[in-house]
Amino acid sequence: MNTTRPIRIAPSVLDADFGYLAEQIAAVEAAGADLLHLDVMDGHFVPNLSLGVPVVAGIKKCTELFLDTHLMITDPSKYAPAFVDAGADSITFHIEVVEQPFELVDQIRALGVKVGVALNPGTPAEAVLEIIERVDIVLVMTVWPGFGGQKFMTECLEKIELLRDRLRPEQWLEVDGGLNVETAPPAVAAGADTLVAGTSVFGADDPGAALQSLRQAARTEAKQTT
Repeated sequence: MNTTRPIRIAPSVLDADFGYLAEQIAAVEAAGADLLHLDVMDGHFVPNLSLGVPVVAGIKKCTELFLDTHLMITDPSKYAPAFVDAGADSITFHIEVVEQPFELVDQIRALGVKVGVALNPGTPAEAVLEIIERVDIVLVMTVWPGFGGQKFMTECLEKIELLRDRLRPEQWLEVDGGLNVETAPPAVAAGADTLVAGTSVFGADDPGAALQSLRQAARTEAKQTT
């Protein structure tokens, strides 16, 4: 059971201004970001295209932050090695696209990075329970993946609560979608310890200050629920 949970803030690069990407990453790094969340989309599993291997390699050159790489693609087995070579520190795949999840977990772990499994809002928690002991990260999507700026789906809180009780303290329970100073507290109360925030951080006039406000809201809730 995941009981002692430090709160990690993971700004999502998908919502950064790519014309000033290095500067925006530097701002959130200086503000205390714990990791960067990299959304990789293939236009097939989700209706959008986003970061590719060269972009990840470029990001690696301008930051020391952990690169939390979320593959929203139909063939994670094929592309995971290239993203690791580019600098990814973790690879998270979607349970919805994998027929042999144990084999994929072993493949990714052999690359020397953390392994995560993600599930969409409509996918029940039970879909990942068979492999939950084998992964480092469980990522609960609280919006449908593909685009930033969507509204947090409160119906996913029950799923977060269920998964929280299945995780060891060292495993991360990550939440992605619609997180801000209002929605982060209920996500933390449900059990989330790693918060992916895109629009609420990079969409703010001062991304660093927005990150710190989000962390404060999350920490306040964490103290109240421990």
